[in-house]
Amino acid sequence: MTRTKKAARKFRRKEVDDEYRSEAINMDNERFKAYYKAQNIVPEEEWDTFYDSLKQHLPTTFRVTGSRQDVHVPALSDVIFEDQKIPPPVQIQWYPDGLAWHFNVPKKVLRKSPEFKKFHSFLVFETEVGNVSRQEAVSMLPPLFLEVEPHHMVMDMCAAPGSKTAQLLEALHAQDSVTATSIPSGLLIANDSDQKRTHLLIHQSARLPSPAMMVTNLDASIYPSMKVAGPPGPSGEKRTRQLLFDRILCDVPCSGDGTIRKNMEIWKRWQPMDGNGLHSLQVRILQRAMKLLKPNGRIVYSTCSLNPVENEAVLATALKNNPDFSLVDVSDKLPELKRRPGLKSWRPSVDRSMDTGYATYEEFMAAQDAKGNPKTKLTDGHWPPADVDHYNLHRSMRIYPHLQDTGGFFVAVLEKRPSSDEPISRKRELSVPSEEPPEAKKPKLKDHEDLPEIVPSTVEDSDYVTNGVDAAIEDSSVPVASAVETPETVTEGSVKEKPKGEKGGGDFPSSNVLVRNPTGEAVRSLYIANDVVRSVVENNDYTRIRLSAAGTKVFSKQEGGKASAGTEPQFRVLSEGLPVILPFVDPATIIKADLSALKVLLQSYYPLVDSFSEPFKTTVETRPIGSHIVAFPPQESDGISLAHEIILPIWKSNVSLTLMMDKKAKSALSLRLFGNDITPNRTANGKQPDEKQVIQEADLLNTAND
Repeated sequence: MTRTKKAARKFRRKEVDDEYRSEAINMDNERFKAYYKAQNIVPEEEWDTFYDSLKQHLPTTFRVTGSRQDVHVPALSDVIFEDQKIPPPVQIQWYPDGLAWHFNVPKKVLRKSPEFKKFHSFLVFETEVGNVSRQEAVSMLPPLFLEVEPHHMVMDMCAAPGSKTAQLLEALHAQDSVTATSIPSGLLIANDSDQKRTHLLIHQSARLPSPAMMVTNLDASIYPSMKVAGPPGPSGEKRTRQLLFDRILCDVPCSGDGTIRKNMEIWKRWQPMDGNGLHSLQVRILQRAMKLLKPNGRIVYSTCSLNPVENEAVLATALKNNPDFSLVDVSDKLPELKRRPGLKSWRPSVDRSMDTGYATYEEFMAAQDAKGNPKTKLTDGHWPPADVDHYNLHRSMRIYPHLQDTGGFFVAVLEKRPSSDEPISRKRELSVPSEEPPEAKKPKLKDHEDLPEIVPSTVEDSDYVTNGVDAAIEDSSVPVASAVETPETVTEGSVKEKPKGEKGGGDFPSSNVLVRNPTGEAVRSLYIANDVVRSVVENNDYTRIRLSAAGTKVFSKQEGGKASAGTEPQFRVLSEGLPVILPFVDPATIIKADLSALKVLLQSYYPLVDSFSEPFKTTVETRPIGSHIVAFPPQESDGISLAHEIILPIWKSNVSLTLMMDKKAKSALSLRLFGNDITPNRTANGKQPDEKQVIQEADLLNTAND
């Protein structure tokens, strides 16, 4: 059984279990009410409205990728469900450029009801190819307040499953076009401490390929310092400096009671000690981020918890220990967003009996001493500090479900003031002259048996396109990345060694091509990175750093067919890598085609060259065997309208062509252009599955990323 099917079955079982539990759960919790009433998180007159909102279904929300704003969102203007007219999807008012959408139908209904079949298909397939991201509305907030620009060094400390990471990538790639990806000068390191969750992170990021991205698998609370190349020494010797960041996102692990509308099990198991136990970890993660930030840099701290012990208490502790930081007033940002100021008074529960009677830590410890029980896991940081007003906690933001029909959330923006001894700090960044790290300390990976479960399920797909990196990283014996020159066997329709032309020109950055093996040979796949990513790869000790991915895969060895004696293997352009290398492709090598040719390519895995119409047929016949790029300019044909140019990779064999796209990407393109899926979706036994099965399996896999 393929791993895709195993994953689908696992998520399907989870879905059934969740539905059963949601019907049996009593959505009421006296401990929850008592604790949050004691914290005065909302005025007394709002409590009932707030509490009732927690019991309502959470609407479906999604976001259109910033560089793909041409995506058409189906209107759904006349849908009747259970004798009620369903309002169509509407734009979320506070999200910039109208790119986020709100549809007041729960996810479960959207999946199962025939009335929403077409819209659900749109969400499934467009999500799979990276055109949209299904994401809870409040989860979209932290990247917006981080205000990332293409030149920034950015860290996402607790990144999986990757929806916020995707937003950060979009900000780094603000100069991208619909068809071509820029190579930003900045960097995004996406980190998660859970190795399995990094698989989801890599899969998610593969939808938005970026030469500026790296993925690490490390404990955020003790994240190691990384080095990059620094200015040369007095005698020209190589030196390194510490990599510091302009922007850091700390969306930390939390008790998650702000997600109670979709995670209804919280009603049964909620108790305030969960937040107490997470407080110290959250403080350590935030304070580690503070040590990694540049002067004038920005941190966004966020949780999906309502508990002040996980929110304001963490901020107060970190600010007290790091006086060069302060909270930023962002009340003028996103003016349509309804929010409440952070609290400056709260009382933690000191035990499971919901005792919130102690106003200060000193009162609590005095009572503990009187009971002869001085040991406790609580600290003074769980309570408001005596000088709480000094920290301007009201500048943080609380998002409540009853304000704009969302989940609950907490966001705070911190900035680091410039240091008066900045020149001294810069001297400390410089290390002794660097030496080439020993072979044993280079980044390492496992063999291919530890692939993530989200791999293509058919032979056709696994032969041509793989999502993300091709292996997970852990201690082993093979480096993640080594520099290699671009192979000479990349064919005519692909990138040249130093192409110059209309689509951007300039030299292809062949010095930044990386491979995943110790010898530096182009064994299977080639990755492209920007200068910063390459510098990080070359200047760090990988006995301490688990690097899971670097750059984006752009070329892969063509395994099919028999190579002629004495010839080197050819490399093909990957669909996910095409936007990256397109600016360096000679425009004269790109084949022009019409919609009829695209339809043939979508309808068959290996259409014969003879099956195409002129002039495309003759043009292709004159091209050599190998990888080529085809452009479909804006056009109208037989009632089908193509609003913007589409550029796709193909492989030409002796007598046939193959469209080098993932199965789900083909389906998404087919639905968008022709109104239905015309691709030959086949199961492992060769039978044609029904459309419901195809959509359900894709949807269950995407659910893992929500």
